[in-house]
Amino acid sequence: MAAAPRARVGDPAVRQRVISLFILVLLLVFAARLVFIQGVRADELSQQALAERLVTKEVTTPRADIVDRNGVVLATTVDRYNVGVNQQMLATWKRVEGGTVTAEGPIGAATILAPILGLDEAELAAKLVGDSTWVYIAKEITPEVWDLVNAESISGVQPEPVSERIYPNGAIAGNIIGFVGGSDDGPGTSGLAGIELAYQDVLTGTPGSITYESGGNGTLIPTGVHEETAPVPGSTVVTTFDRDIQWYAQERVAEALSSSGASRATVVVSDAKTGVIYALVDSHSVDPNDPGASADMDRRSRAVETVFEPGSTAKVITMAAAIEEGLVTPTTRIKAPYKYTTENNQTFKDSHEHGSLKLTVAGVLAESSNTGTVQIGERLTTEQRYKYLTAFGFGKKTGVGLPAESSGILANYKDWDGRQKYAVLFGQALSVTAIQSAQVFQTIANGGVQVQPSIVKGFIDADGNFTPRETEKPKRVVSEETARKVMTMLEAVTTEGTGGLAAIDGYRVAGKTGTAQAACPNTGKFECIVASFVGVAPADDPRIVVTVILYDPKSSIWGGEVAAPVFKDVATFALQELRVPPSEEDPHLYPMTWK
Repeated sequence: MAAAPRARVGDPAVRQRVISLFILVLLLVFAARLVFIQGVRADELSQQALAERLVTKEVTTPRADIVDRNGVVLATTVDRYNVGVNQQMLATWKRVEGGTVTAEGPIGAATILAPILGLDEAELAAKLVGDSTWVYIAKEITPEVWDLVNAESISGVQPEPVSERIYPNGAIAGNIIGFVGGSDDGPGTSGLAGIELAYQDVLTGTPGSITYESGGNGTLIPTGVHEETAPVPGSTVVTTFDRDIQWYAQERVAEALSSSGASRATVVVSDAKTGVIYALVDSHSVDPNDPGASADMDRRSRAVETVFEPGSTAKVITMAAAIEEGLVTPTTRIKAPYKYTTENNQTFKDSHEHGSLKLTVAGVLAESSNTGTVQIGERLTTEQRYKYLTAFGFGKKTGVGLPAESSGILANYKDWDGRQKYAVLFGQALSVTAIQSAQVFQTIANGGVQVQPSIVKGFIDADGNFTPRETEKPKRVVSEETARKVMTMLEAVTTEGTGGLAAIDGYRVAGKTGTAQAACPNTGKFECIVASFVGVAPADDPRIVVTVILYDPKSSIWGGEVAAPVFKDVATFALQELRVPPSEEDPHLYPMTWK
């Protein structure tokens, strides 16, 4: 019996069966995979695909305004547009006019857009070529320029609404308003100094978002997912500033630098009763529209950041403390020699050589006698001296509402050495800010009640509702009677003492001159001078406190000669601007001397 023939690899029937079997297995694999994908992982894969198509963008509202006490805009936001291009869409764009293609693709678009955007045509054309769905071609153009671009109806050229922060008044209050900054990809959105920094969250509000499905070329799918969360607009910050008073004070400070040769100056104008700040001036104030043009320290507020020895203006605290404790009265008799040595052999002297003066306590303050002040202060314990210095606000922040405020420098009385415990009585061996110095006189002018100084009145939300800024409750530092006596003593400074150049026609003025040594910026040695005058007007019904500080003046080192005239001019302007009526009665001053 013959054997069955063997199947050969080259046999067509065998080859057909092998191929059929392979195709069947492959189809079974595909079918199983399809069942797995559509049946087992359908939801998961569907969500992944959706996630890849979803685009989420943050939605913000324009940064809110900063305004002065009268509603004058100090900082505002204007509309601008970034212009981007979808290169894929632009590649197929054509402009047909009268049946003829007049422009097409990147080259044609560049020819049209370059003159409108003020760009080089060749460079713009290079940016328009590619397969990206978004490339920036211009940033922060005005709405008017965008209208011209949009009118050309070029496919793929799209706007991105943005905003620009502008400051209509330039450098007026620039050191207080601050400025904003941003990244290379967008305009300034973050406050970097001043109110812009301190109230960043208030001004910007809460961002919202928009989520939508996009196609392969980046375009929105009309029937796809579309979700929006509306942003919460920021609130307008209403400051306490008066733009006109701020402007005048800055002008007067610039004049004072020129005439006195001082390196810099600070002026604070505040309300005697409420503590609100009408003007807070630092020389060389930054223009927030161009902060890079100013030195680093000129971009901030020296009035709240820079400290100095107050000198004789701090004698007010010593007088108030001694009177409040019942240790002296304004007419208590003091013998004030040129030099005075304390029981622990510390010798102090007055600014000018003289014989022994027979002064009352009021006369000691009017003549700004260091030796007389030390004798009065000796009656206070070291703990009492520290108590009143801190009660008047030295050694702690005022909370005025600006970032980087300094607390000043005031060592605990337990750490005072044998000389320091006397030097603090006439404003040395401690350091304060201009705003702290102003607060001392505000407390006296307000009948002994201290109120927290503030540069922000409150906030206006998008619906027009006003919310006042929360401040600390007023606190009594000395009695009303003590404050009244000290105010009367301070009037003599401008009528019979060292502050005669601060007098204002028609208004009674109380104040105090000050001269103190300071560390020179370049050497660190105490060879420079701080000359100051702090005054109140009208003295009979206090409305404003004006603090003037000049650093290292060259024409004179005395506050009564270089700072008092600045006080007179700024206070006169502020009184007129605030419509404060002149004084009606003449002062009844204490005797300055005795026989």
